[in-house]
Amino acid sequence: MTGDPKAAVCVLGTGLIGGSVLRAAAAAGYEAWGYNRSEPGAAAARADGFDVISDAEAVLRRAGDRDALIVIGVPMPALDAVLSDVQLFAPDCALTDVISVKGPVREAVHRHELSARFVGGHPMAGTSESGWAASTPDLFKGASWAVSVDPGVHADPWRRVAELALDCGSVVVPVLSEEHDSAVARISHLPHVLAEALAIQGANGGPLALGLAAGSFRDGTRVAATAPELVRAICEPNATALVDVLDDTLRLLTAARDALRDTDSLAELTTAGHDARTDYEDAVREQITGIAPGDHDWLARLAAAGRNGGVLTSLG
Repeated sequence: MTGDPKAAVCVLGTGLIGGSVLRAAAAAGYEAWGYNRSEPGAAAARADGFDVISDAEAVLRRAGDRDALIVIGVPMPALDAVLSDVQLFAPDCALTDVISVKGPVREAVHRHELSARFVGGHPMAGTSESGWAASTPDLFKGASWAVSVDPGVHADPWRRVAELALDCGSVVVPVLSEEHDSAVARISHLPHVLAEALAIQGANGGPLALGLAAGSFRDGTRVAATAPELVRAICEPNATALVDVLDDTLRLLTAARDALRDTDSLAELTTAGHDARTDYEDAVREQITGIAPGDHDWLARLAAAGRNGGVLTSLG
């Protein structure tokens, strides 16, 4: 918790991530309400005691009146329609998103002339489930929340977005949009593709293979349980970066196949993979201090600190 007075938060799209933002913001003391395109989805949120309706104009006019921070939580294919509504009904509000790719979102925001108050965001949390029923106020506890520090970002909306992330229980990772998309292609989008391929290979083995499958198969295919349309909405907008990473991965697998065929050995792959996993487990997130939003060269300094593994745990 930052301890500062809480501004209003308006969440557009109350599925797993957006719904969890709404729940977490309300639990942290924000005045929070939301919009969901599906009336049954909005009704489910209301049944749990949350202020969610399916009237975008009413929700956004309220956001404008309350100077709310608008959080876009819809899938990428629905982004343009939502931004059109924001531009029409609440163009002066601070604006962020929780979509898993940043470059295409930034471009869409620019097309809709909303860049002046926009700060990209992406909480690195989720499950294989979806919808309001899967949302929880604790989803972001201890998670990394990427907050964009692209050139032109302004200090006031950036601070508001970062404070929301901190109040939801996350640490803030300042990052440039292009670098974010390259990184998440490796650690988020590639795992989805590999999980799908692994699940297919298991199924191709027939009942015997599936009957013998245990922990490694279960863990490796967990995200393949995600609805296919959601996986596509996550991965396809980041196609350029994901193709590059798939090419790298195919080179690794090809080299491993050739080594196994020619020398009966997977030593190079297994040693490198074990070392890489150890690097992940041993990684220490250094706290970023001494850089405040609005300081001289603050965006570039935060970008450098985030690139080196630094996180913000407060904005003191």
